[in-house]
Parts: sequence; structure tokens; C-alpha cells
Amino acid sequence: MEARAVRIYVQNDAPRLRYIAGIILSDMLGLPWEIVTDKRKLGKHPAINYSNEKIQGSFRICPDELLFETGIRAREISVTDWQGLPVFFQGNPDSDIPFDIFAASFYLISRYEEYLDHEPDEFGRFRASSSLAFRHGFLGIPLVDLWSKELARTLLRKFQSLTFRRNEYRAMLTIDTDQPFAYLGRNIFSSIGGLFRDLASSNGHPGDRYRIVVKGEKDPYEVFDYITENADKSETDTRFFFPVGDHTRYDRNPSWRNEEYRLLINKIACRYKTGLHPSYNASQNCELIKTESSRLKLITGFEITRSRFHSVRFFMPESFDALINAGITEDYSMGYPDEPGFRAGIARPYYFYNILRDEQTTLQIFPFQVMDSSLYNNKHLEPLRAKEVIMNLISETRRTGGTFASIWHNTSLLGNSAWQGWREVFEFMLKTQLQ
Repeated sequence: MEARAVRIYVQNDAPRLRYIAGIILSDMLGLPWEIVTDKRKLGKHPAINYSNEKIQGSFRICPDELLFETGIRAREISVTDWQGLPVFFQGNPDSDIPFDIFAASFYLISRYEEYLDHEPDEFGRFRASSSLAFRHGFLGIPLVDLWSKELARTLLRKFQSLTFRRNEYRAMLTIDTDQPFAYLGRNIFSSIGGLFRDLASSNGHPGDRYRIVVKGEKDPYEVFDYITENADKSETDTRFFFPVGDHTRYDRNPSWRNEEYRLLINKIACRYKTGLHPSYNASQNCELIKTESSRLKLITGFEITRSRFHSVRFFMPESFDALINAGITEDYSMGYPDEPGFRAGIARPYYFYNILRDEQTTLQIFPFQVMDSSLYNNKHLEPLRAKEVIMNLISETRRTGGTFASIWHNTSLLGNSAWQGWREVFEFMLKTQLQ
């Protein structure tokens, strides 16, 4: 017999509530549900009372105003504890749980705080240190997933007939190829100019450049065979992101017309899921994204539906609107460049919600938890400590049945003195994430 849908009673329906109820009840808990505004329609269904009224036999959650508002406004947020978890948007004492799980989850997943005034970093990005999660010490856990698990336990005490889905843990490796080559991928004039600069500099390597460009030896940055061999051996879901924007101060990739670069892209695209790595300025320019997407499509022959912004530089909601308008349906940018953790408080894909228009979009967000350069350049961690951070993130993701996703760059896996020990970290992660 088909299970009865959970009915959520509210005095006024709202798109924000429908969005977050879909994530928590459907995506996380596997419950059928519907919203009713007439108490007479509750019937014998398991009922969540999301109102300030009292309804006998229902599961009561005292609603905050957030989901029934439009636009954004600054909030004073007080964080307390429930079941060993930090919570906010506290409710009345007679509620079945002591906070509004729908409003609090929406606040984190929608990235509400990133629409508010904040002090950006030097690249205009929202800093991890500005987030509620960082300030209150819960950036390292998928808080919304953990709240949902506790909600399921609490609901089951009142409605023993409910059955919940068991979510399966997954792992995903993603690779950004900002600089696929050290010497290749340049036109003849750039190569000659580079050779003269090497000859004039005490730090130059003119012999290496000559052997690679002229004699055809392997470029030192081209470690993609190493990456793919290890990914295949661990049977990891792997995705590559390629930049094809024009050269700028922040974009150092080869020209999209370069034959060596096109061969590399096609070699990988025929075996792995690939996506666009929009250039630095594309995060605020839909036309640039369209242009770069068209270039990558010309190279691969595939429609371009995936992206991750260069330097994880995006703005709410303009950057994601630009992706949607350019035909992108999946984005992999949701994570911090300066701190590991769960930026949106969630460890699984979800659809982006535009707060300014109050609508769920068609863009699916795939959050990541850790990036190599964050641990090395920002946190200045030694390989042993980096392993501990990664292992903790994997453990936290695994216990909620979420998806652990990491970002690596070919330039961090060269095995040279600057990144010594990081191949071992990479291999450790691949082994640990699927144990």
C-alpha cells in the first residue's frame, strides 16, 4: 500500500517553503508530501503544523517569518544547541523541535547571507570567515543533512508508520586545468619570447623549454595520465573543467585554438565528463560564458552543460543567472576557496534558488568540500595534516549518505619539490573516500 503523504499545514503557501520542503522531505528523507492551507484537508495523514495554531496530533514546527517574506533583510541570529547540533531561528517551547528547521535550512542552502552586505576578499568573493558557519564553528559538518536525520528520528516517534529512504554515500573527483602546460600551448612568438626570458633569468629553464617545444619531450605540467590512472584504479566518478577564455592577468590557459591544447581536451572529453571553467571576468558576464561555452563545444563536439567558475569566483545571484542564460544546467563552484567545509551546509546536489526572484531555477548545484590550493596556499598545511582534514570531511559526508567532492589541479600533482608529498595526499584521498 502506498504511504500516505505528509501534509504540511500553513496559513499561507510560499515558494520558499515548497523549495526547502522538497530538499528536506523529498531529497533527503524520501517522504511524499504536500502543502495544505485548510485544516480540514489534513485528514488522517501524518501532519506537520507549520503555523502558530495548535492542531492536536500534529508535529509542530514554529515558523520563523523568513519563508513568508520577499527580498532580503539582515537578521540578528542567535545560535543554540539541539541534540548536539547548532541551531538557530528558535521556536516556542511547545514545538516538537526547538527551531525552525525549514527556515534555517533555507538560510544556509540559498546562501541568504551572501546577498547581504559583506566585506569581500581581494577578488570580490564572499569570505568563509564572514559566514555564520565559520563564526560558530560548524563549517566542517553538513548541518542541514544532520538536522534532517534528527528530524526523521523525531517524526518517527509521533508517526510510527513513516519510512525513510537510506541515502548512499558517493565520492566525486573534479579537476581544474587552469595551466595544462608549462611550455606547450603557445604560438611561435610566445615560445621564442619565453626562451629569451629563460636565458636572461637565473630562474629560467631554457634547456627544458627547448627539449619540450622543439624536441617533443613531455611537458612537466601534463600529468593527466597520472590523474586518470589513479582515478580509474579507484573507480572514482571524475570530471574535468577546461578554460577556453582569452589570456588575461588572471587567465593563463593556452588559446582555445592551440592544437596541442585541443588534442588534450579531446583526449579527456572522450572518456570523462567535462565542463567549462569560465574565465575570471565571465562570472559577471553571460555573453562571455556563451562565447567560451561555444568554443569548448567546437573542440569537443558535445553540448556544454557543466561549469565551475575560475578561482571559485561568483556572485549571488548574478553569476548563476548568467550560467542559466548560457544553457548551463550543472555548476560545481559551491565551496570556499579559502577554507574546507560545507559552504551551503549540505552534502548533496540541489537546485539553485534565486532569492531576488523567489523561484527555484533549473541550475543544479554540486557542492565541493575541499580544494588542494585551499589546504596548501591558504591553510599552509603539511601533507599529514591535509590528510586528517580530508579524512574528517569524508567521514562527515559518509555518515549522512552525501557526496564527497574535491577539487584538484594538475599543477598540484607534479611531484616536484614545491608540492612534495601531495601526490601521496591525492592517492590517500582516493583510497579513503571509497573505503
